[in-house]
Amino acid sequence: MPVVRFAPSPTGFLHIGGARTCLFNWLYARSTKGKFILRIEDTDITRSGSKYLEEILESLKWMGLDWDEIYYQSKRFDIYRQHARKLLDEGKAYKDEEAIIYKIPEDAKIRFFDVLRGEIAVDTEQLKDQVMIKSDGSPAYNFCCVVDDALMGMTHIIRGDDHIANTPKQIMLYEALGFKSPKFVHIPMIHGEDGSRMSKRHGATAISEYKKQGYLPEALVNYLALLGWNPGTNKEIFNKDTLIKEFSLKRVNKTAAVFDINRLSWVNGQYIKAMDIEKLTRLIVPRLKEKEYIKDDYDEDWLKGLIDLYKTRLPTLDHFANLAEFFFTDNVRYDQEAVDKFLNSDNAAHCLEKFKQALEKTELFEHKVIEENIRDLVKDMGIKAGELIHPVRVALTGGTVSPGIFEVIEFLGKEKAVSRLEKVAKKIRSRSAMFDKLKEL
Repeated sequence: MPVVRFAPSPTGFLHIGGARTCLFNWLYARSTKGKFILRIEDTDITRSGSKYLEEILESLKWMGLDWDEIYYQSKRFDIYRQHARKLLDEGKAYKDEEAIIYKIPEDAKIRFFDVLRGEIAVDTEQLKDQVMIKSDGSPAYNFCCVVDDALMGMTHIIRGDDHIANTPKQIMLYEALGFKSPKFVHIPMIHGEDGSRMSKRHGATAISEYKKQGYLPEALVNYLALLGWNPGTNKEIFNKDTLIKEFSLKRVNKTAAVFDINRLSWVNGQYIKAMDIEKLTRLIVPRLKEKEYIKDDYDEDWLKGLIDLYKTRLPTLDHFANLAEFFFTDNVRYDQEAVDKFLNSDNAAHCLEKFKQALEKTELFEHKVIEENIRDLVKDMGIKAGELIHPVRVALTGGTVSPGIFEVIEFLGKEKAVSRLEKVAKKIRSRSAMFDKLKEL
């Protein structure tokens, strides 16, 4: 049975690269009916922190990457010391004060087979003697990694190619301890669009940050799977069950993957579009409450309808509060360019006033009825619809882009729509302030 692991160190938050490595291990285990082990490499007592551990575990749970077993290296020090003493007793290691160090064999060549890269060979003269137990009694990374991977029955080690340099050192320790080496799969790193290694300058790196920004776990898993794995088709949207069914190490790319935040947002938007409106509303409500846009007694039907109006426009959950802000506050943020183009004349004020009057006369305040009345108004005024609708859209929303203006007006409600049109028209007439201060209305 295939056995793989993900071994994060709780000295920092779970980042994109680590999450992708975890996902590939998880997919391989689930696709082969194997075992997926989570091993917390917390041997660095001074740098390991509970806040990092909690974030790592929560991020993995949020992504749906469950594990079959979990181990903590900090609880296994006696096991590492026992195996180090064995090599010491056999003359394969020596002591330097309190440290136990493995002596590298001279004039030897270490060979191992990488599933993606083929055979790799390293001369031992390029390697230094390997510390197994440090002078403070804690185990060194390469040593405890080998002991754990062997005792936990790892069949495959799937990790980033930044570990290739560690592999020859670990191969020697496997052989010295009498353990069988697992198969190695070193997957290419994730780069930013500029070709350099993924870092904060390319955007958020911690998984928890993407959660905060309103990315969905299903979308993030989908996107990360495609960072370095080729499904063999042009298909881009995969649910988790399909990923498990189709995942194969043979289709893992040999070149570095490029992280594209715009592509991730597109994938996320596809999941939002397909989401049940009830679930989508539940996910968005806490974000609106945090901004104090709604309270506990909000109109649920109204909000679901409004979210449904916007759902095809949302790359993330956070975008709803940004795009629909003008529904929840009278302090509308006006785009100066839009104001200059559509609200900077007496004719614009006249159009807003005529539109306001038409709304006041509309008894059944539904978008179809509103549209019929406004189409009649356009004919009566002898103008093109855009001459009326463009300034109205800017006056009501602050910008030039929104869902259908008549649907927007219905959700704003008669009182708020009429009041806002009246205030903006008066501001245009009075010329009492620059339009970039319209938000002070």
